[in-house]
Amino acid sequence: MRARLLCKILVITFVSFVLTIPQAFAGERPPAGAKPLVEIIQKLEAEGYSPITEISMDNGVWEVEAYKGNEARELKVNPLTGQIVSDRKDD
Repeated sequence: MRARLLCKILVITFVSFVLTIPQAFAGERPPAGAKPLVEIIQKLEAEGYSPITEISMDNGVWEVEAYKGNEARELKVNPLTGQIVSDRKDD
């Protein structure tokens, strides 16, 4: 329980840090009406993707590198809905 709380605090700190550095988004901003990134992260964690190791906006979708169990995954997530549009093994 304590480790999960610490993990959430670290994720929130990471998200706050990323949101203050525009370069982290490689010059691309989320589209108008996009869900807050923290909601996207919480949704992914609820679906079993943890830890999340990298997030960037590319071609209008969030590209997320995370683990599900012991397997590295590469996700593409719709920023408006939070739905995973692609989930594949990260090489």
